[in-house]
Amino acid sequence: MSHESDAAHHAGLSHDLEVLRARLDRRRLLSWAAYLGVGAIGCGGSDTGTGDAGPDANGNQNGDGSCSAIPDETEGPFPGDGTNGPNALALSGIVRGDIRSSIAGASGVASGVLLTLKLRLMDTSCTPLPGFAVYAWHCDQVGRYSMYSSGAENENYLRGVQEADDDGVVTFTTIFPACYPGRWPHVHFEIYESLAAAGDAGNAVKTSQLAFPEATCDDVFQTSGYEASVANLASLSLDSDGIFRDGVTLQLASVTGDVEAGYVATLDVAVPT
Repeated sequence: MSHESDAAHHAGLSHDLEVLRARLDRRRLLSWAAYLGVGAIGCGGSDTGTGDAGPDANGNQNGDGSCSAIPDETEGPFPGDGTNGPNALALSGIVRGDIRSSIAGASGVASGVLLTLKLRLMDTSCTPLPGFAVYAWHCDQVGRYSMYSSGAENENYLRGVQEADDDGVVTFTTIFPACYPGRWPHVHFEIYESLAAAGDAGNAVKTSQLAFPEATCDDVFQTSGYEASVANLASLSLDSDGIFRDGVTLQLASVTGDVEAGYVATLDVAVPT
């Protein structure tokens, strides 16, 4: 396995900031247009699942000009944020949109059905939170977590950090996660007040999880590589999942797409500020 120089390898978020800023202006111009395009699809008949409806054109989620804060959830046993050993936040290249491949000397690439994940961050008055940051992570096609699970302990794929654009939107290109025993298919994420703050897990202002609609999971798990997920999902429901059984309305993504073209999952995430 080849390795980067020590200086680049340990630069982490501070190294990535300058690279990111060079691209940021153009990304901000494009990302919200893309988000709106997805939203338009989600209102049509091709929507494969509906989560929280999100704010309307006036930024009103609850009918009174407010948005409900997403629930706090456990980061689980495999956060990779330095709180229990492995720390992806310290890796050079961790600020990235495409999280399918490993970085910083590791070479693995996660296979699976293409997924674009879009989170729109806002405060509880439904005002976007530009400049906030998200660290997202999830299991691979067979239920392994990079940096922890046997066979993936030397990889760091399916982990990444993104800064919210002027409209509060972060976008990740990834793969659809497996359903492993005891847990509904999900994505973990931590929210930070800035990209710089995301270098230390102690700075997280919110930790939560995103769930996927059952119909989408059923379609994905019929494809090659997800065989074990079929039986695992059959033994679960959102009502029985240990995290989502107390209510999933604010955590259930809206999903469009198909297994051939890939899926787009969107979720509005309100954070008290």
